[in-house]
Formats: sequence, structure tokens, C-alpha cells
Amino acid sequence: MRVLVQRVTSARVRVGDEIVGSIDPSQSGAPHGLLALVGVTHSDTEATAKALADKTFRLRVLDGERSAADLGAPILVVSQFTLYADTAKGRRPSWSAAAPGPVAEPLVDRFAQTLRELGATVATGRFGAHMRIELVNDGPVTLLLEA
Repeated sequence: MRVLVQRVTSARVRVGDEIVGSIDPSQSGAPHGLLALVGVTHSDTEATAKALADKTFRLRVLDGERSAADLGAPILVVSQFTLYADTAKGRRPSWSAAAPGPVAEPLVDRFAQTLRELGATVATGRFGAHMRIELVNDGPVTLLLEA
């Protein structure tokens, strides 16, 4: 599993003309939130999703080297199979390392649900949909977590 984490001051995801998920950290009194783009590969398990959710929640990249757990910062979770693109040969990426939807969707859901169980305010995109993500990356801070 790969999670591309971005520190944001706001983020939202649209499907068509509908906003399906959004975070505004200032509403919860936090200076930042996190956008977590989640990619799943064939060998990932529920334990992998839980471990990376915990790491994301406790990652000290927010104001004053604190975490979303420390600040009550919201997290927007969006599935992103393209994190497993293989671009080693030619100009057309291969997606063979990305898990198929029936495997990936429950693990992305488990990732988001684990964050909620840990106490995070979580918004999500819509699995398998064409999504447009709008965000204000602060710093910029962008980190790749892998398990």
C-alpha cells in the first residue's frame, strides 16, 4: 500500500458537479489537514491498511511538528491506483501492480474507517469515479508512505 500524504489548508473532491468530500481544517480549529491519496497493490491486507492509517494519523508534519491526532485535524482520503504505475519501459504506464477494484476498494475503506476509529474526522472521494481534487498544499509538504 502507498499513501501520498499532503499537508493542506483545504481540500475537496468533486465527481461531476457534486462535491463528494471536503475538509476545512479551520472549522475544527486546526491550521492544517491532510489529503491522503491511497494506492493498493495485490499483496496488501487489512493489517496493512490499518497500520498505514495509524501512521498517517500520527505523522508529525503539521504545525509545530504535531500530528492530525494531536490537533484534531481532518483527513480527506481518496483512492488513487495510479500510485502503482510502472513507467520503467516506454511511455505508456503499466497498471499491473495496482490491485483490481474488488481487492482495493475494501482496503481503501478499511484505511478510512481505521482513521475514524482512531478519532479522525474523515471525508472521502468516490472509489472508481473520475474525480477532480482541489487542494491548497501548505509548505508544500508531500510525503510518500509505504508498507
